[in-house]
Amino acid sequence: MEPTGSESREAPDEVMIRLTGVGKTYPDGTTAVHELDLEVRRGELVCLVGPSGCGKSTTLKMINRLIEPTTGTIEIDGTDVMRQDPVKLRRGIGYVIQAVGLFPHQKIGANVMTVPLLYGESKTTARRRAHELLELVGLDPAQYADRYPHQLSGGQRQRVGVARALAADPPVLLMDEPFGAVDPVVRVRLQDEFLRLQRDLGKTVVLVTHDIDEAVRMGDRVAVFAAGGHLAQYATPAELLGHPADDFVADFVGSTRGLRRLTVTRLEARHLEPMDGVSAGELGAAIDLDSSLEEALAALMRDDKPMIGVRDGARFVGVLTPAGVHRALRSSLVEQDT
Repeated sequence: MEPTGSESREAPDEVMIRLTGVGKTYPDGTTAVHELDLEVRRGELVCLVGPSGCGKSTTLKMINRLIEPTTGTIEIDGTDVMRQDPVKLRRGIGYVIQAVGLFPHQKIGANVMTVPLLYGESKTTARRRAHELLELVGLDPAQYADRYPHQLSGGQRQRVGVARALAADPPVLLMDEPFGAVDPVVRVRLQDEFLRLQRDLGKTVVLVTHDIDEAVRMGDRVAVFAAGGHLAQYATPAELLGHPADDFVADFVGSTRGLRRLTVTRLEARHLEPMDGVSAGELGAAIDLDSSLEEALAALMRDDKPMIGVRDGARFVGVLTPAGVHRALRSSLVEQDT
């Protein structure tokens, strides 16, 4: 099972990105971001979520100085970004946008080679790096490197955008609605693929989305922005769903936040029943221990069986029933309250 949510990955405590008192006010008096304090730990994936015009994309662009902050300081790995050359700063930060931004008249391989060539790599080295990255995002370079962007699907172009952002091996990756332009089925597949990459590469990621389901599915922590660029809550998905900070957050997360906890709560051995006396005909397809409750419930419903087997590696450790799913969800709520 692919990891999802904050409970699937352990992020170290060292701060990689720190925003202190950051604000952005435009000449007409409009405040896009208001006195924002935010820390992102090294290797952490943080999602910025909120309604349109709440300042989440402005915050992302201030981190790499596509927009200059009016007040406050932004540090990456302890260095103030305002003291760095903005071009060099951006070359060291991966940046992925919804529109992808590929060069339409360059082939896919050449698109991915762009950043290594800017760094002075030889064409041979840059081409090899581009092919490695295309393989990493699930695109066979022999099949795709010589195609043009218009010859790829939206999901494939988005994968190329991620590959190009990783070409300089940046420690920080900024993503602005990266999966918003593809259909829901492809979107989930891309989310899973990116979570796999994040687990393998350990990049520090800040991802903007308007979709609370995407935020709680992918984020180690979620920052909910309110109108006027105010930070309403910054918490793990489980904390956010279990204890919204105020009425705005509760409304934004939605009345189904209890069900959304299924995606961020992991199955544990204490939620299972023993295998003793269970016949093969009673069991649906097996799932792995540490699956999400959402995955477990989906398996139960798909096979229409009274229970499913649960494995820890190659060994069966028990069976899960619908009552076990309910017990696991209730216990997670109780633990969140203590």
